Amino acid sequence: MAILTIDNLSVHYQSGRENLEAIDKASFSLPEKESIGIVGESGSGKSTLALSIMRSLQKNSRINGEIIFNGNQILSMPDLEFTRNLRWKKISMVFQGAMNSLDPVFSIRKQLEEILKKHGYDQDLTKKIEEAVLSVELPADILDKYPHELSGGMKQRVVIAMALLLKPKLIIADEPTTALDVLVQAQIIALLKKLKMEGMSIMLISHDLAIVSEIAEKIAVMYAGQVIEYGNLSDIYKNPLHPYTDALLNSVPKIHEDKKLIALEGSPPSLIRPPPGCRFYERCPRAMEKCKKDPPKIKTLSGYVLCWLYE
Repeated sequence: MAILTIDNLSVHYQSGRENLEAIDKASFSLPEKESIGIVGESGSGKSTLALSIMRSLQKNSRINGEIIFNGNQILSMPDLEFTRNLRWKKISMVFQGAMNSLDPVFSIRKQLEEILKKHGYDQDLTKKIEEAVLSVELPADILDKYPHELSGGMKQRVVIAMALLLKPKLIIADEPTTALDVLVQAQIIALLKKLKMEGMSIMLISHDLAIVSEIAEKIAVMYAGQVIEYGNLSDIYKNPLHPYTDALLNSVPKIHEDKKLIALEGSPPSLIRPPPGCRFYERCPRAMEKCKKDPPKIKTLSGYVLCWLYE
């Protein structure tokens, strides 16, 4: 059973007379107690996708399509109902640049207490907070410290503890290992794997394909606002179908292979006036004339690919 289903989701940002198409008809699903990796380069729409699920988009946004969580269509849900029943209780998020999201003038304890009070938790706050920090393998004595007294890895764990406070079913982690050294990255990955083993569903947004392969069973590859390939991680890693997915995987150096890395020429298209047809057309080494028309959604073994090559 899918805990999360995204169906034909489109998000536009209006700025003056300009209309930016951040996401265009994205679709995928996440089975319960599994994880999905959302990968793609900067500006491809990954964070906008996460903010859409949290219903935390800016006021100048316009959203269409369906986001179904646990059988509930959350886009049509009144905001107060979403806040009371789902936001942070069932769906929580570790935001990009999370280490900078802690308030420097309040202790860690105060910041965790604030979340519980805001969501009407009226039981023993101390016990709940201590359970949260212990669950991310932090000592309880950090609760009375301030953010500047903690290392980068400890602050990242505190933010993850905040996301786990109310025991959600789905946690969205947006670049949770960015700006961390390799050892701390390994600790955060181990923590996410532990949470998954305990039954939590995870949406991991990352540029790092190696990190995604450690955690996710599913993968959605985004390019210029579109999910261009979706399926089981093992299928896509072994046999990438979309030329962009293939290029993305070939951009990662392999220790045991003496293989020259190939860089793609050009840049992603503007999302203010996206070109007709395949958005990867101008950079694709296998482009054909019919690629100037919108690509078909071709069913694969475990998902789909948007590409004329498999018509």
